Amino acid sequence: MICVVENIQDVLAVRIRSSSRGCIMCLGGIISPVDGIGPADLKFDTLEEKIKSGGITEIILALSTTMEGDTTNYYIYKRLSKYNIQLTTLARGVAIGDELEYTDEITLGRSIMNRTPFITPV
Repeated sequence: MICVVENIQDVLAVRIRSSSRGCIMCLGGIISPVDGIGPADLKFDTLEEKIKSGGITEIILALSTTMEGDTTNYYIYKRLSKYNIQLTTLARGVAIGDELEYTDEITLGRSIMNRTPFITPV
């Protein structure tokens, strides 16, 4: 698997905080027309070459939860849809310790739509 991140700080965060055993791929940014960053400015070709070389079954999209991050996720989805790989994204929702009354409607809505089964501690 390959975990796709935006920048080197995200690489370090994933390495330190995750038990993932896959490879991490840094795009060098996200698509941001306002900042003059388009697909040609990022490492999409490198990502696609890794997929073409074989052995990759999943791409984890671990980009910012902003409009630009979602745009970049969608671009990756469209570009890689011709390959037989699973595309996943990080779970999004209400953080542990957050109060519902202070949660924005998009986060709360996604949390409800992507809810998980309740599992009691053993």
